[in-house]
Amino acid sequence: MHSHFTAFAAKLSPVHHHRLYKTLLVNPTINLTNSPHQPIPSLSLSLSLKNSPEMQTVKRLPRSPPLSASPPPPPSRLDMNDLPEDLIANVLSFTGPRESCRLAAVSATFWSASLSDTVWERFLPPDIGSVLSRAAAEKNGSSDSGSTKKDLFLRLCDHPVLIDGGRKSFSLDKRSGKKCFMISSRDLYIIWGDTPRYWKWIPDPDSRFGEVAELVGVCWLEVKGTIPTSMLSPSTLYTAYLVFRAPHGAYGFDYQPVEVSVGLSGDEKAVRSVYLDAGMERRRRLQVVAAEGAPRRLLGGFGRFSPRGSRVIGFHSPAPSAVADEGFGHRGGGAAAERGGSGVCPKERKDGWFEVELGDFFAKEGVEGELLEMYVAEVKGGNWKGGLLVQGIEIRPKEGK
Repeated sequence: MHSHFTAFAAKLSPVHHHRLYKTLLVNPTINLTNSPHQPIPSLSLSLSLKNSPEMQTVKRLPRSPPLSASPPPPPSRLDMNDLPEDLIANVLSFTGPRESCRLAAVSATFWSASLSDTVWERFLPPDIGSVLSRAAAEKNGSSDSGSTKKDLFLRLCDHPVLIDGGRKSFSLDKRSGKKCFMISSRDLYIIWGDTPRYWKWIPDPDSRFGEVAELVGVCWLEVKGTIPTSMLSPSTLYTAYLVFRAPHGAYGFDYQPVEVSVGLSGDEKAVRSVYLDAGMERRRRLQVVAAEGAPRRLLGGFGRFSPRGSRVIGFHSPAPSAVADEGFGHRGGGAAAERGGSGVCPKERKDGWFEVELGDFFAKEGVEGELLEMYVAEVKGGNWKGGLLVQGIEIRPKEGK
């Protein structure tokens, strides 16, 4: 039996052989026989196992080093100034114009990287060269590329470039770098626009085109502008605006809304109502509340007393909201007043002109051959109107998008 067990133990792996050896040392009287009447002295077996070649192999196995009680040293602190400038410039190019200018304040290395052409070339439209090639060079002092890409970007943001023979202007949105266009009044379809009795073309030094369309007087107002959607920045939500002013006072537009729409040519478009009376927003925001039982009299100030002793209070009311389809409302009577509702009022721009929102349009990516159409009309009231100076229709990315 002893020889059989020795042969069995020889077949064990060194690790299992070692475990068997430890077991025999702890329990020297363990019974290794097939019968309780034939015990085998385990001591001699344990000694033979201890001196066996297999156990010698186990003894020679390397021991794992003891674990260190002290923690590994902390990693060294990264200094932003140690990063390569071209790496920082590449990272900044994936942000935006405004974010890049803000990050320039992090360190001198960031400031230097923010001036790189690598950054600002990414902010310029991919087809900037093609667009500038259509510029009217004789009228554009700002069409030069400048010394750097950043100079070109900022110049196109602050100084629109005339293209297509001076009939359109091109600029960039400073926040996003998206393309902006204005269609001049010469490039608009204006019904009776070639009849001096109704419309006149006059020079205007305050217009970027040097010429505007003056509405002398019509009872049928209809203006339409178009632009290929491929000219717009893809995957961008745009808003169209009618840009105008009335330096000598307009007539026929007070409380008389006009219909406007924006959409692809040939498609059905949602119609909304807006007002072209530049003073309507101011008048609507100012409401007069007199003391109970006293006549309402406004003396031109807030919280002042009239000679009769009635206290006059002025406050701002919510601006009128846009109305879809044909929900036009005005205080001029007729069917539009019966339908109720309100419209969008013009807002003054930084350049002194007024603009009124016509509608939104989302320019899809990879779409060719489509034409964006913007429409302004007042053909239902029948009243005469005039006094407007129309500069054009501007299309720019929607604010906050």
